[in-house]
Amino acid sequence: MERHINELMRDGKLDGISSTKDTSSEKINFIINIKQNADPHIVLNNLYKYTQMQETYGMIMLALVDNQPKILNLREMLDCYIDHQVDVIERRTRYDLRKAEEHAHILEGYRIAIDNIDEVVHIIRGSASVAAAKENLIERFTLTEVQATAIVQMTLGRLTGLERDKIEEDYRKTMADIERFRDILADHSKVLSIIKEDLTRIRDRYGDDRRTEITMVTDELDIEDLIEEEDVVITLTNRGYVKRVPVDTYHSQRRGGRGITGLTTKNEDFVEHIFTTTTHSNVLFFTTRGVVYQLKGYQIPEKSRTAVGMPIVQLLPLENGEKVTAMIPVQEFSDGKFLTFVTKNGTIKKTDLTDFARIRTNGLRAIELAEGDELIRVKITDNTQHIIIATHDGMAVRFPETDVRPMGRTARGVRAIKLAPGDFVIGASVAREDSQLLIVTENGYGKKTPLEEYRIQQRGGKGIYTYKITEKTGKLVGMKAVTERDDIMLVTSDGIVIRMHSREISTYSRHTQGVKLMRLDEGVQVVSIARAEVTEEEEEESTQQ
Repeated sequence: MERHINELMRDGKLDGISSTKDTSSEKINFIINIKQNADPHIVLNNLYKYTQMQETYGMIMLALVDNQPKILNLREMLDCYIDHQVDVIERRTRYDLRKAEEHAHILEGYRIAIDNIDEVVHIIRGSASVAAAKENLIERFTLTEVQATAIVQMTLGRLTGLERDKIEEDYRKTMADIERFRDILADHSKVLSIIKEDLTRIRDRYGDDRRTEITMVTDELDIEDLIEEEDVVITLTNRGYVKRVPVDTYHSQRRGGRGITGLTTKNEDFVEHIFTTTTHSNVLFFTTRGVVYQLKGYQIPEKSRTAVGMPIVQLLPLENGEKVTAMIPVQEFSDGKFLTFVTKNGTIKKTDLTDFARIRTNGLRAIELAEGDELIRVKITDNTQHIIIATHDGMAVRFPETDVRPMGRTARGVRAIKLAPGDFVIGASVAREDSQLLIVTENGYGKKTPLEEYRIQQRGGKGIYTYKITEKTGKLVGMKAVTERDDIMLVTSDGIVIRMHSREISTYSRHTQGVKLMRLDEGVQVVSIARAEVTEEEEEESTQQ
């Protein structure tokens, strides 16, 4: 064992182990020391997977049930065995009953012959043949062919007093057996009692102490048990390259900085989607066809900060021309939650989150899109939120989520905002408590605005102005509802990412143009923004600075 573990450590399959020691004597005793920063659960699960500390083997319990092949679980297998034993006991009992009744029938003939022995002997002696003797006995005593044959074949020794008592005793015992057999066939519980007695007798004769234990599996080893759960940033570029990196790769920087390189993109490619999640979360991918696909966070390949990533078509069965337009992380598919969809042309739809709990490998229809429309935002809501939608030309509308009734997966939705010619939706957020609306423009300008300045309106209206657009600021590219605890990530068309505290962004009214958030090189624009919550350690470090 020690040698095998050390080999696995050298091969890089077992991380987190610092040393091993075998102190076994009469009993196995093996000491494994783990590194200080290692997760003991991950180390243990890897030991289970790669060593003989835990052995598993496959078993297909295939059986013929009602002449049909069927794969059974343990309970079904036991039920089928019991049903088979019931059939065996009933058939055996019916056989024993038939034999007992046949035997009793012959004994009844013997009893008649013994009670009339002198006349029986006289008839047999006076008959010309055995066949004639049987016919005469049948006619005289109303016997059956079987009884007459048995009487004719009876030896003289059976006529003694002792043998006569044995016949009577045999008859009483046979009649008792017949009654018992009939009771068993009439009472199913008695059949089950016989099965129990038979199994107990087999156990007592052949059984020994059990060496294994059958229990309910509450911690079945899954691939997630081998992967440490950690916060990660997942990005997807315009050309479909996806990757994940640890969230602490992007350290918070002051407003106005130049940022760090988030990835090296190919010519004319840029980051289009970015969000924070965990390696164990579900990630839903919504495409231009209105189809949703699902991956676990750990299924998205981890790359370095500057790596391009893996083509999404190698992870999802996308069709030619199909593109991922929205991604959303989901911890669990719980009741009372909804997926709220917002499209570029201002359509909104709300569907129960549980409708997406089981997504096939080849995807699931999520929304029916009108021609020329595309999905740009998906939010998890609980039917108590306010939805805020902003457009490229600086308009915004806020309305209660209840204005949108729940719809099926394939529904098209209803109008959320009335767009001016050439305008389109660039973002949608849920109005979180104590949050402000962050607006970011193409040229790296932005601001926060109190949500109180966005009065509640009816769904489907034109909305109100949310930003003073100038040639210097450029038009809107992103919006988020943020709090003082949030961090903001800005992503540019040349793959640069900057992370900053939202509290460092100034608050202005709706009609102002805001401040410079990020310095951009010529020809470079901000293309995407994302929100990341600040950890307690980061908040303490920022406060000390």
